[in-house]
Amino acid sequence: MEQELADWLEDGYVASFRTACLILGNRADAEEAVQDAYLRAWRFRDSLSAVPSIRPWLYRVVVNACYSKLRREIPHRDRRAGDEPLHHVPAPGADPETSAAQGEVAETVLAALQQLPLSLRVPVVLRYYADLSERDIALAIGRRPGTVKSRLHEARRRLAADPALCALAGAGEGPRSGEAGS
Repeated sequence: MEQELADWLEDGYVASFRTACLILGNRADAEEAVQDAYLRAWRFRDSLSAVPSIRPWLYRVVVNACYSKLRREIPHRDRRAGDEPLHHVPAPGADPETSAAQGEVAETVLAALQQLPLSLRVPVVLRYYADLSERDIALAIGRRPGTVKSRLHEARRRLAADPALCALAGAGEGPRSGEAGS
């Protein structure tokens, strides 16, 4: 189990960092949270024998480190001063037009995601960015699967009503049949 943890810590850093960025909304805070989480995970690796699956346990450690960071440090400073905004990184070899469009979509989604309350944002990040099942999310955040399901439903409802996301979705549709085009 210890080697499995060591492998996951090595292989899972990028996913953990992305998860922390999406929860915290800031790269520097995310980096600190992931470092704290990895130290904690390694320190408590002996408790893994009682864990049914390592992946949700590790995400729980990462999420808890993010919650700790939010409680402990972020309320005591102005988050907007000096924060490096999260940006989309274009895929290698993508043409500039595609990169710009993907960047616009990514930034709009990130902005909408940051508007969600933390209780809704965390399940969305774990489901759609970390690719955890609802059951694994429940283990990771210490809630019942029904609670996770209802939070995901509410988050999707709010995201679907977000004006910027609606405008983005409408821009990709083009004229509908029966409508006059220009």
